[in-house]
Amino acid sequence: MRSNQRPSRPIQTKAPSGRIRILATTDLHMNLTSFDYYSDKPDPTLGLTRTASLIRAARRQAEDDIVLLFDNGDSLQGTPLGEWAALNDGTHPMMQAFEALGYDAIGLGNHDFGFGLNALDRILAQAPCPVLCSNLHRQGNSAQRWQDHVILDRIVPLDGQNTAIRVGVFSVLPPQTNRWEAHHLQGKVTSEDILSAAQKTVTKLQGLGCDLIVALAHSGLGQTHASAGLENAVIPLAAIEGVDAIVAGHTHLTLPGAAHESLQYVDHLAGLVHGKPVIMPGSAGSHLGVVDLSVTRNSDNKWHVEDHCVELRSIHSPSSGILAPEDQDIVHLITPGHTQTRAAVAKPVARVAQDMHSYFSFCAPDRGLALVAAAQAAALRPFLRGTASENLPMLSAASPYKCGARSGPRYYTDVPAGEICLRHIADLHVFPNELRAIQVNGAQVLDWLEMSAGTFNQVSPGTENNLMNPGRAGHNFDVLFGLSYQIDPSKPPRFDADGTLINPNYGRIKNATFEGNPLRPDQKFVVALNNYRANGGGHFPFIANAQPISLPPLDIKSALRDYLSKHLPADPMEQAPYPFAILPLSGACAILRTGQGALRHLGELDVYSPQVLGTDADGFVRIRLTL
Repeated sequence: MRSNQRPSRPIQTKAPSGRIRILATTDLHMNLTSFDYYSDKPDPTLGLTRTASLIRAARRQAEDDIVLLFDNGDSLQGTPLGEWAALNDGTHPMMQAFEALGYDAIGLGNHDFGFGLNALDRILAQAPCPVLCSNLHRQGNSAQRWQDHVILDRIVPLDGQNTAIRVGVFSVLPPQTNRWEAHHLQGKVTSEDILSAAQKTVTKLQGLGCDLIVALAHSGLGQTHASAGLENAVIPLAAIEGVDAIVAGHTHLTLPGAAHESLQYVDHLAGLVHGKPVIMPGSAGSHLGVVDLSVTRNSDNKWHVEDHCVELRSIHSPSSGILAPEDQDIVHLITPGHTQTRAAVAKPVARVAQDMHSYFSFCAPDRGLALVAAAQAAALRPFLRGTASENLPMLSAASPYKCGARSGPRYYTDVPAGEICLRHIADLHVFPNELRAIQVNGAQVLDWLEMSAGTFNQVSPGTENNLMNPGRAGHNFDVLFGLSYQIDPSKPPRFDADGTLINPNYGRIKNATFEGNPLRPDQKFVVALNNYRANGGGHFPFIANAQPISLPPLDIKSALRDYLSKHLPADPMEQAPYPFAILPLSGACAILRTGQGALRHLGELDVYSPQVLGTDADGFVRIRLTL
């Protein structure tokens, strides 16, 4: 099964050649099975059990060729199964699956460090193949469970003879990982720039006689030119001489695909960057990446890539209804962990009187976000007593984690009224984040809100644009509870996605107040937030000058569970008016793309006179909002 990209073309060869097929997964996030643990229902749009069927089929198609299978990181964290496995001392189901499918190497991603180094060490000790990371380095005397590179020696049938070829493989991830996971990595791991580490490793691999070099880049396509510290560095990475093919990831997008249509040096239909094959296979097992290389030797016996073909194979086609079957060997392997995870997250916690969902997080009150914000505030207050911050007004920052977009139309928080179980806690707050607190002033708060408001597309009367900018991640839309403000999407954004100031005169935030009074630039606040944001995740401009407040380790999911079960006292934040609304814009409309479950809650959009326009090719419901 293939996505609706340019059809695969046969490789045209002019001289005797060998063929190498690269198969790749990325950003699996512990979606091992085709199952949604949050809703406790099967989900055919995800799961390595289905990707595995595509892997086996792709191997059979290339049985006379070299086939290499790689994973590109962020495999270990992202579902309740991942949390169960990280706490369980037994065999890790992801490592079992990697072994059963015959992976040749796996790279690390930033989220693989989310459970801490001890858990990661324990898991990687079970890895059936080399684990790679070329730009994060363990410090001190602790053994490093990952390696800088691996060399795969293979035999290519070439002109009737078996000929040796050396394939070098290295892996890079965002250097910001060291900051995002500082509570786990500070003083234990150092990071290196992606491009400098890649150049150094490519030179090393060439010196070791590698004929081909493959980069596993847990990084996306962003800035087109090289500069230090890039998070999404694939475009300049492809320009490095000696890199022959790249597996990309991190952003949960796809290549080939329309998401990268406008980027310089990128052929988004053919899957080429600087003319080199680059595959980005989505997330959660949604796609298998396939790169076919035709390799030949020139007169001095040096190998080179003569031709290439890049292809995505989808496990699920919404338009045709075609669905890859689940691989029963992998299903059998993971059934014990799957069963125990379902049982663990079914434990009741409390009851709630109203539905909580994230279908309208960007335009209407999100009761789930409000609950997370209140739980953060309730957990923080006891630690401020007796400190210099005790009497400062408190805000609480929360953002929607499950908001569709790159993760698809099924990826929304949806917690029904009634009994709340642990799986619902995970649905409300997906990641194993810790609570943080910072002190900021009103000017920094205003920049914080402006950065969040960059998530919107610019709209104007007489036009009908999508409400949300697909180039900005929804989890970077922070809502600051305790304030009141309006967002004017008719204005241009003040900051770009990297937090760079576009124009200080641009402003989307209007009528920002605290307790009914205008927000003052010199006003001081304590803000409860998660460690990802406090450590610089999302490139928010306030971070550099925010004053951190020391706290012991506090898990936000645990705080949310304790708040719902009344082990934490009710917080005033819960009763505060919802912080933001979109400024009314006469004559302007915008299209909200959201999940099918939104249709059960349309009444919450009455202020926008919503019109349902049907479902798009990606499965999202389109709703016209009159702003």
